Amino acid sequence: MALASTAVGVRRRRSGALAPAMLLVPTGIVLLAIIGWPLVQLIIISFQEYGRAQVFGRPPEWVGLQNYIDVLGDPFFWDVLGRSILFAAANVALTMLLGTLVALLMMRLHKAFRLLVSVGLLLAWAMPALTAVVVWGWMFDTQYGVINYVLSLIPGVDLIGHSWLIEPLSFFAVATIIITWQSVPFVAFTVYAGLTQVPDEVLEAAQLDGAGAVSRFRLIVFPYLKSIFLVVTILQVIWDLRVFTQIYALQGIGGIREQTSTIGVYIFQTSLGTGDFGAGGAIAVILVIVMMTISIYYVRKSIQEETL
Repeated sequence: MALASTAVGVRRRRSGALAPAMLLVPTGIVLLAIIGWPLVQLIIISFQEYGRAQVFGRPPEWVGLQNYIDVLGDPFFWDVLGRSILFAAANVALTMLLGTLVALLMMRLHKAFRLLVSVGLLLAWAMPALTAVVVWGWMFDTQYGVINYVLSLIPGVDLIGHSWLIEPLSFFAVATIIITWQSVPFVAFTVYAGLTQVPDEVLEAAQLDGAGAVSRFRLIVFPYLKSIFLVVTILQVIWDLRVFTQIYALQGIGGIREQTSTIGVYIFQTSLGTGDFGAGGAIAVILVIVMMTISIYYVRKSIQEETL
């Protein structure tokens, strides 16, 4: 009788352990269909000579690693990749700083003002990227932009007719404003949700002990929210590395493509602009490897924190 009860208990524990895995099966199948299969196709194309002729039915020719050799041996690729990494780093740093400051501000605001700020953040977040570029493009317009007009009101400054997109540095400054403006709400809402979980008693005790605002944030708030900051930072790095719409649209308004392309635009130009889908696939696979490396780092850090 005791052996039978033990066997039943073992079976129940096994079924209980398998239940979470079984619940993940449908989601895993959907992810494999939506993400896995296109990724496999991308990898296959990256090893082929795949151009416009293949689009219209000609069989592709296997070229092995030649596409990767051509891409990695192209100095322009390294220029674009370095430019993209620097651009993403600047955007992530600025977005995390402003988003955290906005979240801290929301903690101190009255409920009505906090609701008003939340609505404003949601409007910026919900605006399509192309629409945001059009609106900001009008503001930075050469002849009639409000930015040039307001700055020209400063004595000794005349920016009427000045183009912000013709120079790479000012081009990326405008792009950073647009991308940061739309990225800050996500960081602000996420950090604000974390701030609401920090115990008030701990903060009050630290304040009574003489800890200033900066010390409280560094020694109490940040350790509580470390995992949240890590997740949000990794997501921002991935999103800003593969940014496409804002850069491509600004180039159409007035930017110089050769000097302002990021990796996402470069993939598009290589694949659809020149018709070399094999090289475009190789660049995309390299970008996927970079982003997977970043994601693996995040997963390892998360596992380490959970085991501590």
